[in-house]
Amino acid sequence: MSLPSVSTLPPSEPVEPARVTRVATSRLPTLHGEFLAIAFRDETSDVEHLAIVKGEVSGGEPVLTRLHSECLTGDALGSLRCDCGQQLGAALDRVAQAGLGVVLYLRGQEGRGIGLANKIRAYMLQDAGRDTVDANTALGLPVDARRYDAAAAMLRDLGVQAVRLLSNNPRKIDALQSAGIVVAERLPLTVDVNPENRRYLQAKQQRLGHMLELDASGADAPR
Repeated sequence: MSLPSVSTLPPSEPVEPARVTRVATSRLPTLHGEFLAIAFRDETSDVEHLAIVKGEVSGGEPVLTRLHSECLTGDALGSLRCDCGQQLGAALDRVAQAGLGVVLYLRGQEGRGIGLANKIRAYMLQDAGRDTVDANTALGLPVDARRYDAAAAMLRDLGVQAVRLLSNNPRKIDALQSAGIVVAERLPLTVDVNPENRRYLQAKQQRLGHMLELDASGADAPR
């Protein structure tokens, strides 16, 4: 699958592939259901990630899976400027209802990888009229600096060989397939459009190639 050329800036030097280690496992009761929480450490970056698992996911059959990038403002504070918090809740609900699946919570990916403070700086530029793509580039930052090799390594550790991916982002599909994880199916993950996130979602659709069904106004298109 081809990717929009605007979605990243090329790395300045080769990056070592992720190597992950399980560091802790515990039962995790949540408002969405009960899961198994498995903490991983990426030994190449020393960043810790979390696998939120429902059921026995090893065995070869495609597993319902979400790769979720850390978003403090959306996930913890309920920000209306993005779709992150809604997507996380919806993914956990879908996995709980299916009785089998994985949500990978990927830390160090705040603001598509630019960090929390830079994301707030980008918000200031968005309030002044730039979209989410132009705000990042105006700061001299990548539009999307995220990598998913740690996610692929976590899936391999869990015994997941193929996924039914909850995502609107073609980059995640390509990244997993390049790492040897079969993406058997792509399932859309839609959220409510509001006046605060409409322009953001339009930029994701029109400039980053995200597979969102929005009409010209940015509202949910009829299905």
